[in-house]
Amino acid sequence: MSSLNPRVVIVTRPTEYAALLDTHATRGQAEFFLQSRGQDIAEVEARDVIQGTALAAAKRAVPADWSFAHVMRDDLSRFLFAENDIVVALGQDGLVANLAKYLNGQPVIGVSPDPERTEGILTPGNVAMLPRLLLDVSREQADFVARTMVQAKLGEGRVLMALNELFVGHHSHQSARYAITVDGQTEFQSSSGIIVATGTGLTGWARSIMTATDQKFRFEPDAQTAAFFAREPWPSRTSGCSINAGLIDAPASLTVMSRMNDGGVIFADGIEDDFLAFNWGVEVEIGIAARCLNMVICH
Repeated sequence: MSSLNPRVVIVTRPTEYAALLDTHATRGQAEFFLQSRGQDIAEVEARDVIQGTALAAAKRAVPADWSFAHVMRDDLSRFLFAENDIVVALGQDGLVANLAKYLNGQPVIGVSPDPERTEGILTPGNVAMLPRLLLDVSREQADFVARTMVQAKLGEGRVLMALNELFVGHHSHQSARYAITVDGQTEFQSSSGIIVATGTGLTGWARSIMTATDQKFRFEPDAQTAAFFAREPWPSRTSGCSINAGLIDAPASLTVMSRMNDGGVIFADGIEDDFLAFNWGVEVEIGIAARCLNMVICH
């Protein structure tokens, strides 16, 4: 950290209750909508109160002579992070993955406002820890884990990074068609797309794929390694399925050449709206990113 007092950037996403009000305008209309579907607004209201209470406590945890900013997840692409920021992700684990690609080494503290409703893999902290953790970071006394990220690099120089996983495929339920090259071997495939996951991502989407396919990969979140999976590759006269899963160890990479006329996409960490177009003739190189996520260990 620099000699200047840090700025604390608290990142949240809208609660279910806030989203309902945004859609239905009033509490009464939102309540009617839920009741007509056999649901109770009291539950989502309670979670909204928990989130609001945690956010207020997080703001109080910031030392009086420090500055802070509150950023909603949907505004991350327009927010300018500074070198001296300490980032607090207040929410579920997915929020950390959502913000990772916007950072460049800033320390991140993952905090769950409601530990009973989250896995807590990326948000293991609670707001009671924040005053001490913020001071530990500023005094360079905190412990960190450098979580590996993966990147997709197109020939035009465009890059997309992910903390959990990258998806390469078709934006709809159509088959993705492409040629994949790994370790000097190339195969044309027609599949449900390719997933490339980090050690962090092995606890998410990749975990469900491994469960369904009996593939087993395990490595630490800071390992310079990623696992790839071709989802349901179809064996035919023209397409194969022999390159269905494997590991990428830095500095190695895999290459995918699109054979889709339209609808091909590459997106990161489940955010489908932020994608790279991946249509016929476009080639992408996927490997370990030089940048990592600097996560504070909460204890």
